[in-house]
Amino acid sequence: MQQHSYQTLLDVSKRVNWRIDDIIGGDKKLDFSKPFLPETFARTEALAFLSDRERLTLNHIRAHGYLAMFGLVEECILPFVNMAIEHDEGEPHRIPALQQFAEEEVKHMELFRRFRHEFADGFGSECGFIGPPEAVRDAFLAHHPMAVAIATLGIEWMSQAHYVESVRDDGDLDPQFKSLLKHHWQEESQHARMDALLLQELARHATPDVVERAIDEYFEIGAFLDGGLKGLAQLDLESFERATGRTLNADHREEFLAVQHQALRWTFLGSAMRNKNFLAALSELGGNARARVEEASAMFC
Repeated sequence: MQQHSYQTLLDVSKRVNWRIDDIIGGDKKLDFSKPFLPETFARTEALAFLSDRERLTLNHIRAHGYLAMFGLVEECILPFVNMAIEHDEGEPHRIPALQQFAEEEVKHMELFRRFRHEFADGFGSECGFIGPPEAVRDAFLAHHPMAVAIATLGIEWMSQAHYVESVRDDGDLDPQFKSLLKHHWQEESQHARMDALLLQELARHATPDVVERAIDEYFEIGAFLDGGLKGLAQLDLESFERATGRTLNADHREEFLAVQHQALRWTFLGSAMRNKNFLAALSELGGNARARVEEASAMFC
């Protein structure tokens, strides 16, 4: 994996920096006649009892949760980055680069807040989401710093791959939703590489036992998030029935929840655990960190 420095990443961040008002609002509106999220993640086609219109509605609900989840995750990442800023590692560009990182995370949270407001105006009914954010953040950050760094890095590399591999070349998706993901990707590309540098800093002072403990706690974070995703699948079902006016029978509800929970697991957990850049970073930790994560990934596919 190519090595980067805080200086080069800071330089790139300054070049690609964008303003929220330039990418959302005014005449830049969501087109609800088109899908927002790739089928790779939405997995609506597996639900044969839905009509085409209902699949589109579910796609929009899942897209709402997709960006809301990134907003929630960034609520967790921001204090982690702020804590890293407090530790001077003697590299002159490190703190400015991490400060830029933190400022961009704040901007992304505001972008996703504005998206949810515009989505609500255009969609026409309420979509539920898990929370409260403070409780999720506190549970995430209660773990060992290396476990938090590993989880954060997985999420950052996951978001990169989602855009490049599934969104960028999908001509069927709403251009405005794609634009939001493109601009998010442009800045998160630097964030993923800075997270890798932060993990390397922690690894330099870690014994093999500490690394093992970090992987254990990484799995604890994953299990916590998986519980949230199960709850989100239930909220998405309620949002679907509210939006369509259709109450699913017991068998269809059970199938809906099973398919959508697994879709959410792949989107936010499995696709991270199988990301080649994330796995390469785990290899650098030594021991069996990579093997443990690869083995565990099968349940989230």
